Amino acid sequence: MRFLIISHVLHKSNGLKWYAYAPYVREMNLWLNHVDEVEIVAPVTSMSLSEIDIAYSHDHITLTQIPAIAFINISRGIKSLLALPYIFLKLWKACQRADHIHLRCPGNIGLLGSLIQFFFPNKVKTAKYAGNWDPNAKQPLSYRLQKTILSNTKYTKKMTALVYGEWPNQTKNIKSFFTATYRNQDRVVPVIRDYTKALDFVFVGSLVSGKRPLLAIQIVEQLLSRGVTCKLQVFGDGVLKSKLQQYIDDKQLEDSIVLHGNKTSETVKIALQSAHFTILASKSEGWPKALAEAMFFGVIPIATSISCVPNMLDYGKRGILIAPNVDEVVSKITLALKSNEALVSMSKLASDWSQQYTLDLFEEEIKTLVKSK
Repeated sequence: MRFLIISHVLHKSNGLKWYAYAPYVREMNLWLNHVDEVEIVAPVTSMSLSEIDIAYSHDHITLTQIPAIAFINISRGIKSLLALPYIFLKLWKACQRADHIHLRCPGNIGLLGSLIQFFFPNKVKTAKYAGNWDPNAKQPLSYRLQKTILSNTKYTKKMTALVYGEWPNQTKNIKSFFTATYRNQDRVVPVIRDYTKALDFVFVGSLVSGKRPLLAIQIVEQLLSRGVTCKLQVFGDGVLKSKLQQYIDDKQLEDSIVLHGNKTSETVKIALQSAHFTILASKSEGWPKALAEAMFFGVIPIATSISCVPNMLDYGKRGILIAPNVDEVVSKITLALKSNEALVSMSKLASDWSQQYTLDLFEEEIKTLVKSK
């Protein structure tokens, strides 16, 4: 079987293998365990490899390079429009060669792929929609178009679209899905935390406005000002890193809040095994792996009520749902800290839920999708 991946993810090469963002590649490697040949159509960058890049694991990979496209300003928009015929041609030829077409959505390349697939109704297709599938979410036009196309069984034939969360009134080709990081053998009985003593908070994610890392810092800052002994470890990198570090320095928080930058998954895993809370106050999410990974080890999530997060947290039974308001969040945390027993119970519920979704189950589900006719 020749398996085609159409993706907007930037790819890198060391001359021998192709690399990309580790969480994405780890998932794709599970798909590739069940195929003979792989073609990837995606943009390529000359940036050097980083700690969060890993290689695809397959002996027969072809990468067809296309330009990255964006419409963030007039100049980029014009260049992207001029590149569209070339990209369409590359996608068309790749789809002709493929036995199974796999789209990575949402994204501009995913949108083009969802349009091209119209012309290949007899080929098996899957689409992984890694964003917020909430029908009522306010999203860019391109995202809404992709959701409409993937849901249209008249024009999207032999397609299974994998989405996060349970949503009403979905077409028959929409399959509620999940993602995973750890295997069955990684399951452990999480340590029972003491929430009456010093508290460890973690933030895992990109340091960009959409993830609201400053809000996480300000939450811990306010807890400290109220006499709560706590620390925050921030794992991740991004355009806001220098501004966040300046904020920490200006507020003299360097003894309590540390920006670690990008670290290996093993380093993050060690931190999660003892942390009390994880904060993720994102503006938008699909299936936030940062939360699921933390919950696996009994870390209580503090997260905004978006996408499938309320379902993940069982509407407050497995974590603390928040609005992006510092005072309200701190008040919720302070109230929760009044009952150590309730937090211990919440921690257990979080780990019990997350440990259902292992890579072993994930791979079995993927195998079924790849082998479908």
